[in-house]
Amino acid sequence: MEEAYKNAEELAVESGFEYYHFLDVSTIQLLPEVRQMCEANTCGKYGASWACPPACCSLEEGREKISHYRWGIVVQTVGQLEDSLDFEGIMEAEETHKEHFHDLMDKLREQFPGMLAMGAGTCTICAKCSYPDAPCRFPDRQISSVEAFGILVNDMVSKNGLKYNYGPNTIAYTSCCLLG
Repeated sequence: MEEAYKNAEELAVESGFEYYHFLDVSTIQLLPEVRQMCEANTCGKYGASWACPPACCSLEEGREKISHYRWGIVVQTVGQLEDSLDFEGIMEAEETHKEHFHDLMDKLREQFPGMLAMGAGTCTICAKCSYPDAPCRFPDRQISSVEAFGILVNDMVSKNGLKYNYGPNTIAYTSCCLLG
């Protein structure tokens, strides 16, 4: 496992991540309160995407999926903002994070074909999701968010050696891959 993790770290760096850490899957908790935040639909994707609740999985199905893994890697992109209202900087950091994460997923999939990837925010592979009218166009590339599984991001990162908040005028995007 140690050698496989070191390889995952190298791939994270190659993909552009500065912040990454070993993820102990036993520290992950799936919380109904987090799923209730999804149900509040502040992002507008609840019931509108294959990668979001309720389509992605129930908490029980998520627990079953996660139970097959012992470890993984958590990665972050930390964006520097001009101020707390720097929407352009926020969007730029998110785009950078998603680009790096897709690159990392492609590299990791070669060595860990059964990995489970969870991203920051909803899946954005398609401009408009086919949900619920047709099956997902790219089921092998679809990414549910960490929160869609019911995981509280700040809890997961603090239990696995990373920060949630990097100080004023920053934003952190967090994703993970469960590998073994």
